[in-house]
Amino acid sequence: MAERRFDGFVPGRYQLDGFGAGGFRFAEMSHRGSILATPAGIRIWPVTSFAQVTLESLQPVLDEAGTIDFLILGIGHDIAFLPASLRDPFKAVGITVEAMATPAAARTYNVLVGEERRVAAALIAVE
Repeated sequence: MAERRFDGFVPGRYQLDGFGAGGFRFAEMSHRGSILATPAGIRIWPVTSFAQVTLESLQPVLDEAGTIDFLILGIGHDIAFLPASLRDPFKAVGITVEAMATPAAARTYNVLVGEERRVAAALIAVE
């Protein structure tokens, strides 16, 4: 089956088939840019750098808090400290947040989805 272009949101949980080259492959689709994956589905995430990560950009995760235990945050190639202003609202609803380089975050997300864990991932695309 030919790969389709991702047009904004695909419902359901999917492991990532590939990442890098500025995007991601999943569910027989590809997307150039960042993605936000929750138990409800995968959506375009209009974030291109860690400096653009805000509570508002992560709101879909909070909206699904009852179905998520872990948020894996892929912040590009570098590692950065996640400030309390981003971590505390998730902790208040029972979600543990881990920030790491995007390649490690994508691999971790795949393992947790494979284990049927209650996980979400916000992944900044990398080349």
